Amino acid sequence: MNELPPLSPPSPAVSEPGAAPAGAAVKPEAATPIGEMLQRPLTIAVITLGILLAAQTWSTHNQVRNLREEMARRLQKNDASGAETIALVRAVQETSKELQSKVGLLENRQSEAQSQQLALEQLYQDLSKNRDEWALAEIEQVLSTASQQLQLAGNVPGALIALQNADRSLSRSDKPQFITIRRAIARDIEKLKSLPNVDSIGLALRLDAVIAQVDALPMLADEKPALPAPAAPHPAKANPGAKAAEPAPANPWLLKLQGLWHDLTSEMWVDVRQLIRVRSVETPDALMLSPSQAYFLRENLKLRLLNARLALLSRNESAFRTDLIAAQDALLKYFDTRAKPTQTVQALLRQVQASNLAIDMPTLSESLNAVRNYKAKP
Repeated sequence: MNELPPLSPPSPAVSEPGAAPAGAAVKPEAATPIGEMLQRPLTIAVITLGILLAAQTWSTHNQVRNLREEMARRLQKNDASGAETIALVRAVQETSKELQSKVGLLENRQSEAQSQQLALEQLYQDLSKNRDEWALAEIEQVLSTASQQLQLAGNVPGALIALQNADRSLSRSDKPQFITIRRAIARDIEKLKSLPNVDSIGLALRLDAVIAQVDALPMLADEKPALPAPAAPHPAKANPGAKAAEPAPANPWLLKLQGLWHDLTSEMWVDVRQLIRVRSVETPDALMLSPSQAYFLRENLKLRLLNARLALLSRNESAFRTDLIAAQDALLKYFDTRAKPTQTVQALLRQVQASNLAIDMPTLSESLNAVRNYKAKP
C-alpha cells in the first residue's frame, strides 16, 4: 500500500503587504492603520531613491557628454596649435639659418674691419711721429709764398691771412716749443697791420670807368665838335632877387611873347656859333687825323690805361705813373678838353694819380727764420 508523503506544515499564505499572517488573530479594526503607516514611508523612500538615481544618472550622462565634447574641442585645438607650431618651428629654423649666414658674414667683415683698423692705427702712429715736421714744413711753405706775393704784388691781405692761418695751426698743437715761432708771427702780423691802406681795388675800378668812356670822348678831329661844358652861373646872376626887388607882375601875353622870342634867339645864336668856331690848337696835326688813325689812337689810350691798371695791381709805381702821364698827354693833345666827358675823365685820372703807391713792404723773414731754426734743432 502506498504510503502517502508526510504533509509539510502549511506555509504561510502570501498576502499583501501589511496583511497579518494566517492563523493569527487579527482584529479587524486595529491592524489596518498600522500597516498603512508602515508601507507609505517605504514607498516614498523607494520613489525618492529612484528619482535621485534617475537624476544622478541624467547628470552623469550630461557631464560625460560635456566632457567628451570639451575633449573633442581641445583635441581639435591642440591639432591646430600643433600645425601652427610645426610651421613656426620651420620658419624659425629658416630664420636661424639666415641669421647664421648673416652672422658669419658679419664676423668676416668684422675681422676685415679689425685688420683695417690695425693698419690705420699703425699708419697714424707713423704719421704722428712726424706730424710736427709736416706742420712746420707746411707753415714754412705758406709763409714763403706769402712773402713772395708781398714783395712782388704787395698782397698785404693775403700775407695777413697766411700768418693768421700759421698761428692757428700752431695753436692747435698747444706745445710750448712753438712759442718762439708764434711770437715771431705775431710781430710780423703787427707790422702788416700798421701799413697804410691803399685802395687798389677802388683805383682799378676808376681806371676801368675811364677805359669804358674812351670811345665816347670827343676828339679835335671830329667833323662836328662838341659844345663846351656850360660854365657855372655867377652867384649874383643865379639869384638876381637877392638884392633887387622883385619886378611888378606884367601882362601874361607879353611874358609869353618874351619867352618865345628868347627861345628863338637862343636857337639862332647856337646855330650861328656852330657855323663858325675859332679854336687854338697847340698841335695842328691833331685836326688832321683820319677815322682809322682816330680809332687806333683811342685803342692806344686804352692800352695805356690797361698798363697803368696792371702796374697798380703789381705795385709798380714808376710804370703806373708813366702810363698815366702818357694817357693825360694824349687827352690834352688829341681830345676836346672843353667837353664835359673829357673833363670828367681828366678828373678821374688826377684822382688816381694822386694815390701813393710807394710803400715799403716788410718781409716775413722773422717768421721764416724762426721756423727754419726750429727745424734745424737736433
